[in-house]
Amino acid sequence: MPVSAANPITTADVIAARDRISGRLRRTPVLRAALDTPAGPVPVVFKLEFTQISGCFKTRGSLNAVLGAADRGELTDAGVLVASGGNAALGAAWAARIVGTSSTVVVPENAPPVKVSALRALGATVHLVGTRYQDAADAAAQMAADTGALLLHAYDLPAVVAGAGTIGLELIEDVEGALTTVVCVGGGGLLGGLAATLRPGDRLVGAEPVGASCLHQAQIAGRPVAVDLDSVAADSLGATRIGDICWATITGRAVDSAAIESVVVDDADIIAARALIWDRFRTVIEHGTATAVAAVTTGAVRAQPDSTLCIVLCGANTRLDDL
Repeated sequence: MPVSAANPITTADVIAARDRISGRLRRTPVLRAALDTPAGPVPVVFKLEFTQISGCFKTRGSLNAVLGAADRGELTDAGVLVASGGNAALGAAWAARIVGTSSTVVVPENAPPVKVSALRALGATVHLVGTRYQDAADAAAQMAADTGALLLHAYDLPAVVAGAGTIGLELIEDVEGALTTVVCVGGGGLLGGLAATLRPGDRLVGAEPVGASCLHQAQIAGRPVAVDLDSVAADSLGATRIGDICWATITGRAVDSAAIESVVVDDADIIAARALIWDRFRTVIEHGTATAVAAVTTGAVRAQPDSTLCIVLCGANTRLDDL
């Protein structure tokens, strides 16, 4: 069924995704810690999603989409095809491997070499096209039309968004009480999935770099708008427009509008947050992931007395030598 403002991703969609992918992926752990903020140290719960197969959350949505297509008889010998700046391609390649089919990925020519190398190591056929995600997406759509491959979308496909939302169900099970969950936003697939799991009393905060803020600018305009990219985190948060499914889901939620917020942070704070996670926890995360951490360490998101502050560390496919 097409997704629209009247038909966003629902909790039932996310539960169905969880049932479909259960036992095929890792159930990632949580870590209770504390972060220094302008108001002093605050307790946080980290969702260690970077320990997921593929090193990021994307495999959840890709596997949900591929298994669903296989159940409907829509998966052909041409396999799976996706355009991505890197992480969604890794998720799709892993999903194809789990199901036992081939994968083809189209990435921009400036995609991080560490991600391209990982894709090739997984056996994916890699095409480097253009310098923007949209260039790769246009090429992938044409390839899918020519070959009959199953075309996935990095963030704007119902099954992909629902699969990402399974993180929210795990947090509800692992952390007692109301949650304030902070997550970085690219095209909004993860944010949209988590929004579908919100309960009364929960909050959800989308964090973006100032120079890659398609959600923030959509909320100002009242609709998705095209944005320019100029951020150290643009290699993973590289969408130039918030996804329609994310937008439909967050605007269609039957909860207080204050339950879903948007904040932006500077690149300098993102870089500092990434270094902090390495210094304190000996964990190397992507700049995109560090955006969610920076939202807390800068005080853009504050702890609430009646809510547990959670940060989704959603990806770690990054260089190790630039900290």
